[in-house]
Amino acid sequence: MSYTVLIPARLASTRLPNKPLADIAGLPMVVRVARRVGSGLPAGTRVVVAGDSPEILQACRQHGVEAILTRLDHPSGSDRLAEACELLRLADDAVVVNVQGDEPLIDPALVSAVADLLRQRPEASMSTAAHPIHEVADFTNPNVVKVVLDARDLALYFSRAPIAWWRDGFAQGIQSLPDPAPLRHIGIYGYRVGFLRQFPRLAQAPIELTEALEQLRAMWHGHRIAVHVTPRAPGAGVDTPEDLERVRRLFDT
Repeated sequence: MSYTVLIPARLASTRLPNKPLADIAGLPMVVRVARRVGSGLPAGTRVVVAGDSPEILQACRQHGVEAILTRLDHPSGSDRLAEACELLRLADDAVVVNVQGDEPLIDPALVSAVADLLRQRPEASMSTAAHPIHEVADFTNPNVVKVVLDARDLALYFSRAPIAWWRDGFAQGIQSLPDPAPLRHIGIYGYRVGFLRQFPRLAQAPIELTEALEQLRAMWHGHRIAVHVTPRAPGAGVDTPEDLERVRRLFDT
């Protein structure tokens, strides 16, 4: 199944200014992401950077990466993706996968799996991924988003809280993990384009505002999210200067 990978890229970053253009072994980071994603995808798959500045477009085009210019004033990443779908004139039944521009270690196979879920699950408007949690510290960390699934691997809920709650095992506090292992959400999304065009216009959900998780808006409005469970955690993204140096060392080895 062919699809389109959209890589949103913004120059503004409080922790790492000009992050998409940060050099990693001689290439801008957003170019690294686009090349890595494109290296293992099916024939006919399109990889497009949706940038918010001419500098990003110029860097991409210098290295043979397709890029389009989107508005500066989008309130969320989904709004930027929706505009990109319009600029690319994608059909409502097309599938797009959102890969963040700060994920130079992303596995192309994970991207394909998330896209293919929408073929397997016609009742789902979105798809995403998760992996088992093996550390108590991750389970209790509110910055680690958890997800619980139904029998068909459709999401029941996403939360920053430790879910599912082990009624008997947590009576004395969270000292070990339940079995089966809880799942950590991976921030990669597939969308049917028709749904993505509607999503920014949907009213925000109370649970979305409480948890600060945009995907809960889709569920609150009755849309289903299919989840691919992978055994391994993906490579960490780049949020800080320390992250950038760590990734640079990996590419230098």
